[in-house]
Amino acid sequence: MLNTILIGAPIDEGQRRPGCVMGPAAYRVAGLVHAIREAGHRVEDWGDMALPELQDVSCPNPAVHSLAEILGWTEVLSAKVDDALSQGGLPIVLGGDHALALGSVAGAASYAARVDRPLFLLWLDAHSDFHTPLSTQSGNLHGTPVAYIAGREGFEAFPPFPAPIPASRICLYGIRSVDAAEHAALLEHDIEIKDMRVLDERGIVAPLREFLDMVRDAGGMLHVSLDVDFLDPSIAPAVGTTVPGGTTFREAHLVMELLHESSLVTSLDLVELNPFLDERGRTAKLMVDLVASLMGRKVFDRPTRSF
Repeated sequence: MLNTILIGAPIDEGQRRPGCVMGPAAYRVAGLVHAIREAGHRVEDWGDMALPELQDVSCPNPAVHSLAEILGWTEVLSAKVDDALSQGGLPIVLGGDHALALGSVAGAASYAARVDRPLFLLWLDAHSDFHTPLSTQSGNLHGTPVAYIAGREGFEAFPPFPAPIPASRICLYGIRSVDAAEHAALLEHDIEIKDMRVLDERGIVAPLREFLDMVRDAGGMLHVSLDVDFLDPSIAPAVGTTVPGGTTFREAHLVMELLHESSLVTSLDLVELNPFLDERGRTAKLMVDLVASLMGRKVFDRPTRSF
C-alpha cells in the first residue's frame, strides 16, 4: 500500500493561455482521490500551494515573462516534494502547466541526493522542453524544465539544480514536436529519446521496459512527468499545446500498467490540463483513469463512459 500525497500546483505563468490554474480542482472533481483509494492506497491531500513573496529578477532574453512567479513556484514545490518524499510518501503534483516540473523534479533530486540514490526522469510529453530562458523564442518557461534538470547553462536566475540528472538517466518518451534550437542542443546530450517514430517502429513496450530496466539495475528512484499532450488530442482535448499523433487510449494505459508493474515510480506530475478547453470533463477523467492504472487498476476494471 502506497501513501500518496496530493500537492496542488495551480500554475498558469509558464505559458500564456489561461486555464491551467483550474487543473488541480478539476482532478479532484474528476475523482482522483476515490480512484487512488479504490486501488487500495492511502491518500493525503496537502491542498494547493501558493506563491511566496516574489523576488526582483530579470532575464537577458526580453521574450521571457513571469520569471519571478516561476521562481516562486520552483521554490515552494521543490520544498514540498522533498518534504513528501522525506515522510515516505509518493507525491503527485497536480498542475498547472509544465513549469511546475522545475520545482517538483528539483525536490525529488534533492531528496535522492540526500539518501544517495540515483534519480531517473521519464518525460511523457509531445515536447522535449529542452529550451533555456536564453534560447526560448516564445518566452514560455514551461518549455525549459528538462534543460534545467539536465544542468544546461542559462538558468542563472534559478537556484542551482540539486544534483543535475545525467542525460543517460532521462528518457523523453512520445515526443513529436521539437524546436530547431532544442534539436541542436539535444544532439549534444546523450538523452534517451523514444519519440513517436521509435514507438511506431518498435511498439510501446520494448523501449519503456529498456528504460525501466536501467532504473531497476541502478537501484534508482523514478520521477514520471505526464503531460496531457502525451495523449492524442482526439481523446484529450483539454490542452493548449495539441500535437496530432499522440498515444492512444490503450497505449497510454499500457504505459501506466507497465509503470505499476515495475514498482519503480517514486513521484509523479500531472501537467498542462486546461479545463477551460475540455469537453464535459473527458480529459480530466482520462487522466484520473491513467493514474488509477498506475496505481494498479486492471484492464477489465474500466468503467463504462458516456463518450
